Amino acid sequence: MRHRTSFVVVPGSRAVRLRALGLAVAMLGVAPLQAQEAPSAKNRIVSDPVLVPMLRAIPRAVAGRLEQAAEPGEVDANPRLNIRLTEGRIFNPATQRFDKVRLRSYVAEGAPANPITPFVAPTIVSRPGQTVRVSLNNELDPQPNCKPDNINTPHCFNSTNLHSHGLWVSPSGNSDNVLITIRPKVAFEYEYNIPSTHPAGTFWYHPHLHGSTALQVASGMAGALIIRGERPPTPTATGDIDTLLRNDDGSAYRERLVLFQQVAYACRENPDDPKSPIRKNADGTWACGENDIGTIENYDQLGFGTWGPSGRYTSINGQIMPRFTGAQAGRVERWRNIHAGIRDSINLQFVRMRASADPLSLRSVKSHAQWISRNCTGEPLAQFEVASDGLTHAKAIRRSATLLQPGYRSDLLMVFPEAGEYCVIDGNIPASGSVSGEAESRRLLGTVVVGAGEPVSGDAQAWLQSRLVASAERWMPDDVTAGVIAGLRDGLRLGAFVPHATITDRELTPGSGQRVEFSIGGTPTKFMVNGEPYDPAQARDLVLGNVEEWTLTSISGGHPFHIHVNPFEISRVINDATQLDVSLPGSGDPDYAGTKGTWKDTLFVKQGYTLYVRTRYQRYIGEYVLHCHILDHEDQGMMQNVRVLLPDGEGGGVGSGHH
Repeated sequence: MRHRTSFVVVPGSRAVRLRALGLAVAMLGVAPLQAQEAPSAKNRIVSDPVLVPMLRAIPRAVAGRLEQAAEPGEVDANPRLNIRLTEGRIFNPATQRFDKVRLRSYVAEGAPANPITPFVAPTIVSRPGQTVRVSLNNELDPQPNCKPDNINTPHCFNSTNLHSHGLWVSPSGNSDNVLITIRPKVAFEYEYNIPSTHPAGTFWYHPHLHGSTALQVASGMAGALIIRGERPPTPTATGDIDTLLRNDDGSAYRERLVLFQQVAYACRENPDDPKSPIRKNADGTWACGENDIGTIENYDQLGFGTWGPSGRYTSINGQIMPRFTGAQAGRVERWRNIHAGIRDSINLQFVRMRASADPLSLRSVKSHAQWISRNCTGEPLAQFEVASDGLTHAKAIRRSATLLQPGYRSDLLMVFPEAGEYCVIDGNIPASGSVSGEAESRRLLGTVVVGAGEPVSGDAQAWLQSRLVASAERWMPDDVTAGVIAGLRDGLRLGAFVPHATITDRELTPGSGQRVEFSIGGTPTKFMVNGEPYDPAQARDLVLGNVEEWTLTSISGGHPFHIHVNPFEISRVINDATQLDVSLPGSGDPDYAGTKGTWKDTLFVKQGYTLYVRTRYQRYIGEYVLHCHILDHEDQGMMQNVRVLLPDGEGGGVGSGHH
């Protein structure tokens, strides 16, 4: 039996309860506070937590302080999202004022208007075994005759569809079908039947219509999609890590939902002509006057070499350089990080900030590196990644920085050792590790204010380990407690919570294998997979039940490889120059070290490397896509259809309509 959950809206200053059969809701501008009944006995797992909405002031920049960080509001599994051209404001540190913008956005039905941060879609929350229904109502203006002669030319910016990035659901019909088109003035309901065996984790959703994907995602059309789990491990089955990440009273660890975006708005010399020159300052950065309105209507704002010189800032939850509050020294927090941008790699770091530092003095992105050197002192804090792309690791990966490429998600356990303020930094990235193909210098993304708590003495890993062991002793079932604790004490192993079993050599289908090579070339420029630009009439055929190894390479820069429906396991990553496997722990490669054996759905393919990943084609047949997650590359042809067929009984596959 599938369960439908409720939809509660919190407009203005009072909560209006429409229905409450499951998870409550807090919309944008409201901070949810989890109030849970503490279990009275060991092994009792808290089920649906009630989110009690509390009012929070609308965040705004004022003299001497940063904006307050508002986390995206939560909706239940059945939202109605209107797609509109929305007017709002985005803070510009260069001018110390808000720029007016008019951008395409998702607006939840019944949600209060938020003129400050309207360009973050609400967070959809569901559970394994439930059905997620997302009603899209495309209210954008019609664009007749928008189809170009070449399908790989960006087009039809007011047409759309929806992709549930990372969900293991059907790609057909009205499920995760990105091969349909929702034209202006058309409404359509997507229905994702989430299997009862679906992993709990951090996923997201965004438009995926070929030709308009990058422009719409760059406008802020993206939101988190969280699958919460309450299945503890058993002697014969793994469980959800959510059941371990609990405090002594049974409440979940404090969560930070962190949605990174690059909204590349620009103001034109002629506001009525999207092809007229972009207005610029003397230093070449993009300019918007007080009476101008920033828009995204042309791919000259999205392509190679545009983001860095633009002077725009990566936003977090729709805000520029936000200030996270509510942290306490020594308290474990779960940071659910989602890279929902298209044109900038993020090297996430946390460093203690000098008490006298003034982040509002940062009026230019070019001044960030020098400011950080003066004010963000000490070694970066330890980060413990327990999941990537929504899939729990067999062992927590300890890092001082986490490199996020477009499409990536990373669940980090963070412990701030003492009270004070901390810098959230986008660290240096070499050209080889950046989606821009250019070296990126440090930038300040925001700050975290940490209050008095229990200061951490000694190594952060030992501190975290002690708290996880205590949680396991209290909340794990008796017949698995000893095993879970033994794993945690052995370098934070999490084998009891891994959703997918390792793919062995013996499991691979004999004679099988797939190859993907990204390239850019030709005149005019073509963006290609295996030497060919996207052709919707062609598809790569796969057979349900097969298990295959894929070889991923790039001969033109670095590209995040993403495939829909079935995730993959990293088998090995070979540096072509040294022939060393850099996916091993301690390899020193910031992109790949420690990733061997981890599961993902998006993986950065660096030029000069050969990546080997393995995957099972399970449960679903139908047609979907693989592509580069630099979305303007995808819109221009770096994509390929994939078709999963039923076995024909003779080692091949058979599609619909064949006998």
